[in-house]
Amino acid sequence: MNAIALPSRKSEAWRYADVDAVAPLWPLPEPERIVVPAGARFDRAIVHDAGGVTQLVLSLGRGATAALHLLNCGGAYSRIELDVTLHEGASFTFGGAQLGRDAETLEIVTTVTHAEPGAFSRQIVRSVLAGQATGTYLGKVAVARGADGTDAAQSVRAMLLDLTATANARPELEIFADDVKCAHGCAIGELDAAGLFYLESRGLAPAQAKQLMLQAFVAEAFAGAADEERLQALALARLGSLV
Repeated sequence: MNAIALPSRKSEAWRYADVDAVAPLWPLPEPERIVVPAGARFDRAIVHDAGGVTQLVLSLGRGATAALHLLNCGGAYSRIELDVTLHEGASFTFGGAQLGRDAETLEIVTTVTHAEPGAFSRQIVRSVLAGQATGTYLGKVAVARGADGTDAAQSVRAMLLDLTATANARPELEIFADDVKCAHGCAIGELDAAGLFYLESRGLAPAQAKQLMLQAFVAEAFAGAADEERLQALALARLGSLV
């Protein structure tokens, strides 16, 4: 058998990756495959704090519901790939936060396919990046022919704490059906100076003020998670090391 070639940054899915960091991990193992039966529910919280590549393939049956929440916060190179297929009336929610520092490269890559009518998906991704960290989100929503009544949205926001940090985002919609509601939004910025001044004027130290604002920034990604309190606590501890 021929060896599978190492990915190149010429490939769209690996455009922002640290290929040198991928090399020791290659070839990647088979992805974890999860089938959520019709009418069933699936929930999972993932803390990705040791680097490496995680791949998940989810298939949601008719009327099934899945919620996946992710904290991506460690390792020189840390990549999470999700491939989700929604059948009629299925519902998928994804919330992810990436908290990077030093020269870390953190990536979330998602493909959500609305294969049949009436399915619902929401994706919320928040990144906070310090030092020379790079955070990337590549997210595709594909609506198949006949998947009328699709309701899909992506919300992507990144906060850069240093001028040397980098955020990349590519939310993408591919629609081949009528009567759908699809939207995506993306914003990259810095902490609000007026908000920081207000908190500091109320007695908070600069680092505390930044940490509080960043905690509020990433909280939306974990809203409704089965393990929300733990994710919030871990994110808060990580944010403390960024400011």
